[in-house]
Amino acid sequence: MTEIRLQVETSATSAPHSVRFWQAFTFWLKLGLISFGGPAGQISIMHQELVENRRWISERRFLHALNYCMLLPGPEAQQLATYIGWLMHGTWGGVVAGTLFILPSLLILIALSCIYFAFGETQLVAGLFFGIKPAVTAIVVQAAHRIGTRALKNNWLWGIAMASFTAIFAANLPFPLIVLFAAMTGYIGGRFAPHHFKNGGGHEQADKNYGPSLIDDDTPTPEHARFRWPRLLQVALVGAALWLVPMGLLVFICGWSHTLPQMGWFFTKAALLTFGGAYAVLPYVYQGAVAQFGWLTSTQMMDGLALGETTPGPLIIVVAFVGFAGGYVKTIFGSDALFLGGVVAAIVVTWFTFLPSFLFILAGGPFVESTRNDLNFTAPLTAITAAVVGVILNLALFFGYHVLWPNGFGASIDWASGLIMLGAVIALFKFKCNVIHVIVACASMGFILKFSVL
Repeated sequence: MTEIRLQVETSATSAPHSVRFWQAFTFWLKLGLISFGGPAGQISIMHQELVENRRWISERRFLHALNYCMLLPGPEAQQLATYIGWLMHGTWGGVVAGTLFILPSLLILIALSCIYFAFGETQLVAGLFFGIKPAVTAIVVQAAHRIGTRALKNNWLWGIAMASFTAIFAANLPFPLIVLFAAMTGYIGGRFAPHHFKNGGGHEQADKNYGPSLIDDDTPTPEHARFRWPRLLQVALVGAALWLVPMGLLVFICGWSHTLPQMGWFFTKAALLTFGGAYAVLPYVYQGAVAQFGWLTSTQMMDGLALGETTPGPLIIVVAFVGFAGGYVKTIFGSDALFLGGVVAAIVVTWFTFLPSFLFILAGGPFVESTRNDLNFTAPLTAITAAVVGVILNLALFFGYHVLWPNGFGASIDWASGLIMLGAVIALFKFKCNVIHVIVACASMGFILKFSVL
C-alpha cells in the first residue's frame, strides 16, 4: 500500500511521521459508526479529527478537497472521506474509507426498514413518527444555517445563495442548471473580484494553523495522486465494468421493465444528475420514487428520512429505505419473500447510488490535486457551495409544508406538529442539543400528543 512518510521530528508540535493503512482503517470504521448529524455534522467531525486532533491533513488541503466534493453530485461527506483515504493510501485507501463510511449505516437502515414494515402500522410506531417528522424538518433548517455560516462570508456569496433559492423555489429550475450558473458566476468573480472567491469562500478557518500536518500545505503530491492519462483510462474502464456487469445481470435475469433494473437506472441518474449532496437530491428522489414509480408513499418517504437521520453515515443512505420499500411493496420475489425482496432492492439501490461517488474521486482526484492553488478552479467551487445553501433552504420549506399542512394549504395547520417543530428548533439553535437527543425527545413528545387525543 502507498504510505505517506515525513521526516521524524521530536518537537511536541511535529506532524505525525506516518499513518499505517490499518491505523487509517480503524479510524474510518470508527467514523462510519459515529458520523451522525448529516453532512454538516460529518464534515465537522472529520475536520476536528483529521485537521485539528490527528493533523493527518492541513486546513487548506482539507478545504480544497471539500470544495471539490461539494461540486460533485452525491454525498459530499462520504466523497471527502474517500478523497482523504485515497490521498493517504492510494486506491484501496479511498475504497476502504468510502465503504466504511456507508456500510454501518446500510446495515442499520436495512434492520430498521424490516422493523418499520413489520410494525409500522401499530399505534406505537405511528405515534413515534408523528414526533420525528417535525424534528427532521428542524434538522434540515439547522443544516442550512450551519453550512451557510461557513460558506456565506460576503455579500457576493449571499447573493448567489439567494439567487439559487429563488431559482429552485419560484422558477423550479433544475439543480444542474443552477450549479452551472453558480460555477460561471464564480469563474467570472474569481477573475474580477478574486478576494471574494478565495478557497473556502472566505472561510474564517482557512487561515488557522493547527500545527504541522502529515499532508501539509507544501507537502508534494504523492506519486499515486499525480495525473496520468493511462491511469484515468484504467479507472474509467473498471468503473464502466462495475456498472455494466450488475446491470446486465439484472436485465438478463429479470427483464428491463422489472423493478430492480428500473431502480438501478433511476438511482444511477440520481447519482449523476443531482448535485449538492443529500439535501439537494431528496426532492428528485421523492419525485421519482413516489410520483413516478410508486415505490413508496409520501408519508413513507418522510418516515424513511427520519430513519436515515437516526443512523450514522451519509443521509443519502435513505435511498436504501426507498429501495427496501419498493422491493417490499412491488413483491419482486413474491408475497412469500417480501423482506428478502426489500433487502435485495436496498443493496441494488445502494450500489448504483454510490458507485459514481467512488469513480469521481478516483478519476478526478489527481486533477484536483494539480489545481490546489488555481483560483480559476477554486472560485467556481466556492460559488457552488454558496448555491447549495439556497437549495437546502428550499428543501426545509418543502418538508415544513408537508409536516404543518399534511392535507394541503386548504386544510388547517397541524398545531401539534408545529409545537414539536418549534421545540426542536429551540433545542438545536439555542441549546445546541445533539441531533439524536432531539429526535428521541420529539418522538416521545409525538407519542404523548398522539395518544392524548385518541
